Amino acid sequence: MKEKTILLDQQAIKRALTRIAHEILERNKGTENLLLVGIKTRGVFLADRLGEKIEQIEGEKVDSGEIDITLYRDDLSKKTDDDQPLLKGTDIPIDVTNKTVILVDDVLYTGRTVRAAMDAVMDLGRPSQIQLAVLVDRGHRELPIRSDYVGKNVPTSREEIVSVDLKEIDDKDQVSIK
Repeated sequence: MKEKTILLDQQAIKRALTRIAHEILERNKGTENLLLVGIKTRGVFLADRLGEKIEQIEGEKVDSGEIDITLYRDDLSKKTDDDQPLLKGTDIPIDVTNKTVILVDDVLYTGRTVRAAMDAVMDLGRPSQIQLAVLVDRGHRELPIRSDYVGKNVPTSREEIVSVDLKEIDDKDQVSIK
């Protein structure tokens, strides 16, 4: 079995999120009409951290929320009765209409999770645009989706597993590959 390799440690994750926060502000010319939406589960914590970084940089709080894409997954029909999805709830406290929604996730792989998240956001209103921020882009897209903001690009094989651990639920910050 292949050894686990650390791709990003706590400091590297912090630097990547700081860079992404600056890129978001630069591209959007500030915080006006921004809405950070974390994709459950780890994307929510990353969105919170990005919001904190943006507030530190700009001195303005950015609205944020979280989205559960469970019911929007394209593999629900393949689930058995014993393997039904667990709903975790969506909480977006403001109207997304005419907002620049920045979806935040930990790993971008096939693009199917992001497609489901876009569908979920569109069911809530009509944002002016949707952007995507991910901590790790590992390639192997099955849909024509790309990230606007990337912490680290990591070429992988389909057999490799990229794991993101965040202190909020995993008691440590690191990204590893096995």
